[in-house]
Amino acid sequence: MNEARPTIFVVDDDESVRKALGNLLESVGFEAQLFGSTEQFRSISLPDTPSCLVLDVRFPGANGLDFQQSLERAGMQIPIIFITAHGDVPMASRALRAGAVEFLMKPFQKDELLAAIHQALDRDRVRRAQHKELSVLQSRFSELTSREREVLELVVTGLTNKEIGNRLGISEVTTKMHRGQVMRKMNAASLAELVRMSDKLFPGASR
Repeated sequence: MNEARPTIFVVDDDESVRKALGNLLESVGFEAQLFGSTEQFRSISLPDTPSCLVLDVRFPGANGLDFQQSLERAGMQIPIIFITAHGDVPMASRALRAGAVEFLMKPFQKDELLAAIHQALDRDRVRRAQHKELSVLQSRFSELTSREREVLELVVTGLTNKEIGNRLGISEVTTKMHRGQVMRKMNAASLAELVRMSDKLFPGASR
């Protein structure tokens, strides 16, 4: 199945810049949505397709870098490409450290912008795939009983069925049965795969 057209959001208070970027993006097959302020952009819902944000740094009474932080706090995850006519190295450094894909000075070459957009869309595709995978794992995990969750927690530490049974006060046979249910419900083909699933469900958990 072909991927739906990626959406590129442009937020710039200069109408001529918005129109020029919109025409460029549409000409190479993207869907462009143009906004004159960060407030207008904040009111939209992100599409269920790869997307990114081309964001000016300076607005009357507003700051694109501060807006980047506010999106992060709001959990609105979208790769950002900054464009500006009045940037400097500290500004670019701050934007990139906060996760921006690129920081382009106006006037920039269209190829520079398009390369940054493709990089941003690739990043968004990876994020979406990871989010989808995590959602599937969380759904599987929700089907486990409380006992099966206890067994899972101990299985991924490398304990044997006998050791797990001793920890939980159940027989080795019962432990083996629960372990089999965990593998089946999580759709894990091996212990190594189950460990990787656990790491994604509980990043940073101690072993």
